[in-house]
Amino acid sequence: MIVLSAAEDRVLAARVASGRTEHRDRLRALIVLDAAHGASNAAIAASLNVCVDTVRTWRRRFAVDRLKGLRDRPRSGRPRVHGAAVRAQVVAMACALPAEQEVPLSRWSCPEIARELAVRCQVAVSASSVRRWLAADALKPWQYRSWISIRDPDFEAKAARVLDPYAGRWKGRRLGPNDFVICADEKTSVQARCRCHPTLAPGRARAMRIEHEYERRGSLAYLAAWDVHRGQVIGRCEDTTGIEPFARLVDQVMTTQPYASADRVFWITDNGSSHRGQAAIDRMTNTWPTAHLIHTPVHASWLNQCEIYFSVVQRKVLSPNDFTDTEQIRHRLAAFEARYNPIAVPFGWRFTRRDLHDLLRRIEHHDHDDGDHHQQVA
Repeated sequence: MIVLSAAEDRVLAARVASGRTEHRDRLRALIVLDAAHGASNAAIAASLNVCVDTVRTWRRRFAVDRLKGLRDRPRSGRPRVHGAAVRAQVVAMACALPAEQEVPLSRWSCPEIARELAVRCQVAVSASSVRRWLAADALKPWQYRSWISIRDPDFEAKAARVLDPYAGRWKGRRLGPNDFVICADEKTSVQARCRCHPTLAPGRARAMRIEHEYERRGSLAYLAAWDVHRGQVIGRCEDTTGIEPFARLVDQVMTTQPYASADRVFWITDNGSSHRGQAAIDRMTNTWPTAHLIHTPVHASWLNQCEIYFSVVQRKVLSPNDFTDTEQIRHRLAAFEARYNPIAVPFGWRFTRRDLHDLLRRIEHHDHDDGDHHQQVA
């Protein structure tokens, strides 16, 4: 007969009473409790609808190891079909570019690794096994991430010249109430794709349907100027980009209030050919003395808030693309500006000088660690 301590009785009773206890654990607790109350193995088996051998097993394990004996014992599991050598080959293949092994692929997938292993090593491995082994090593060769290095030694200073006006400062002083900050950019090659069949509106349990085939009906460029602090946009469509189209955008903005009577208007642009370098700064200053052109660093167009506005335009106006001609695009973009400006608000820009400094220090530290790692490997 099993004799329980007070603590053991409380633990087993709690397992039986709890609704979150797994069935197997509750069954084992009931077997032990019934045995402690003097029931025979046959009586316990009949009341719990299990075989006598099951009751005998858990009574014996509890008698030997007490509560620990009610746990499942470690199991060896199914023997491995493939050994460590095959797994090592899969990991090594995943850590090498396909081109390095003369395989005409841009990147590996699990089925491709399994197929290549069968050809190269005559080993039959399923794609699911490959996926499981790579997951254990946190390897995903089918994923990739592009990157670009900062090559401008004055990147931080140039980026700070952009972030300061966003924060309402210029050369250490607060911007005045009659100072404005404009982000300008160009969205090139906005195409008119006339679908071969009319687009169908959404229906019950049916998404909007748009014909895959289309005819090209020309393209144009969309130039926009986004007021950072007022949350307003002024845009225009041109046949192409260039110095003159950009100058027309500047003229359109600078002859419109409140910019026409502003003390200063800061223009933030990228390094596109339409407004690149000191020549562009001189052109703008000579034409509009109150205008100050500020360039983002090379490969840092993400600092230009107009890119955010263009992402809004892409989602809300241009996708899916179904325009009969470029004139329809011009009308749609102009109508969207008229619709958007009354409800537009400044973007919640939170990236500051401090964030920039911390980001560059992390990149510098990461590059330094990578350099040390490469030296150690070499």
